[in-house]
Amino acid sequence: MQKKFLKEADSFRKIATGFGSCFATDRITIEGHLVGYMYREEPENQFDSGWRFFAGSESDEYANDPKNVELYDVNTIANYDPSITPYLTEPSGVAFVRVGEKFVRDE
Repeated sequence: MQKKFLKEADSFRKIATGFGSCFATDRITIEGHLVGYMYREEPENQFDSGWRFFAGSESDEYANDPKNVELYDVNTIANYDPSITPYLTEPSGVAFVRVGEKFVRDE
């Protein structure tokens, strides 16, 4: 079954280009939730930014099901939630959780 994304790719602005790819759940790109939790791990290859984006309400079962997660360009997720952009240059090993309108480090 083809996914019905909330936004059309031709509507995306260039607001976070050059970062590479990331993983994000359907809660963001299909259901329209804002990013509620994000972390950056060591990139898996030269194209991977290391960023992983979640709405924050996903169960482990949901997040571990490949049907619910896709590979995207970081710019795509920034177009769904521009509030992630100030954090994109953070190094691997960081995690952030949304608190109101901003993100705080998740220790």
